[in-house]
Amino acid sequence: MARQKGIIKLEGTIGDVSFYKSKDGYLAREKGGVDAERIKNDPAFQRTRENGSEFGRAGKAGKTLRTALRLLIQNASDGKVASRLTKEMMRVLKTDATSNRGERTVSGGEQALLKGFDFNVTGKLAATLYAQYEVDLDRAAGTSSISFDDFIPANTIAFPGGATHMKLVAGLAEVDFINEAFLFERAESGMIVLGQNPVQGLSLDAAFTADSALDLFLVLGIEFYQDVNGNMYPLKNGSYNPLAIVANEKFVQP
Repeated sequence: MARQKGIIKLEGTIGDVSFYKSKDGYLAREKGGVDAERIKNDPAFQRTRENGSEFGRAGKAGKTLRTALRLLIQNASDGKVASRLTKEMMRVLKTDATSNRGERTVSGGEQALLKGFDFNVTGKLAATLYAQYEVDLDRAAGTSSISFDDFIPANTIAFPGGATHMKLVAGLAEVDFINEAFLFERAESGMIVLGQNPVQGLSLDAAFTADSALDLFLVLGIEFYQDVNGNMYPLKNGSYNPLAIVANEKFVQP
């Protein structure tokens, strides 16, 4: 793969070289590789087929989780969140200790590896939120909560320039990776002024199915706003908004 330079950028194919535009700029690469039918049927490429199958499964798992959390991710994500999450799903899938190679799943892996995943690398939660909070996830009762002690926003929130207000947001997703299905509940605080006035302790509570037979994911984030003549405008289209997985629990068949 090579990067195109110069004033004129090419797109298309010339001879055995393909020119194209990507998120990383204008690139060029030589055509080639092994025939697709050979990869599909030749016993020599068995490992390649197994790897491809598992990669596809990890990609679908990442898409399912992103879709489940879409109402929050659309306000707090970076341009490579899909590929980053697929990479983490592959890590989880490879810890499946019961399925055969090529058949391993995210459902059978150690999903605890996903805790702490940031959906927005330009605004990570740990580098933005310094207020203390506690997380509770009760599968049997079908309740989740993220509880904050009193805090002073100016001292505990690393907010971007131009922001005057913020909301704390949370979401609880019940996810079925095998059938690519989910349930989702959202919770949020009221508008919080980014100043020296103390914010009284608050809790973000999201209910879900009691004794749920699905995998659970609890996320926490912040949405920043700017007050202009009494109207609240989202800041920079969410480019600074953090969102991360703060708790998750894999369903284990009784």
